[in-house]
Amino acid sequence: MANKKITALTALSATPATDDVLPIVDVSGTATTKKITVANLVSATSAGALSSYDFGGNAILGFDATLNDQTDNYTLQTSDAGKVVVMNKGSAVNLTVPASLGAGFTCSVVQKGAGQVTFVASSTTINNRQSHTKIAGQHGVATLISTAADVFVLAGDTAS
Repeated sequence: MANKKITALTALSATPATDDVLPIVDVSGTATTKKITVANLVSATSAGALSSYDFGGNAILGFDATLNDQTDNYTLQTSDAGKVVVMNKGSAVNLTVPASLGAGFTCSVVQKGAGQVTFVASSTTINNRQSHTKIAGQHGVATLISTAADVFVLAGDTAS
């Protein structure tokens, strides 16, 4: 292939395959162009190799939270980390916070329906500066953050 500027290349019209190759410049020592596969890049990202990336104070745009809609009592799952759990019931509803979600687990909870959401600890500790255990009312939002294994802080539009 003749040398071309990257901007002159044809855009990929599909999702990259794991064996597709991307050029990168290794700047450790003398700058050298090398290749990396999509699979290697994804693996490095999932292993946390990019977890300490500094965005230099710039906004991270274009990311939406995943919604988890619930219409009855619900027990949080590890897969709810980073999600917005939407509780939508006309009568009171419980959201159980179980053990083993992991330190650093965080999710937001929205009370969409009229039924008040109560956070129920199951082998966990839920702390709130006012000892609240519920969302204050319809359209209220609360955030649950694990500050240590099985220890959570409940913050936001809460009530007792």
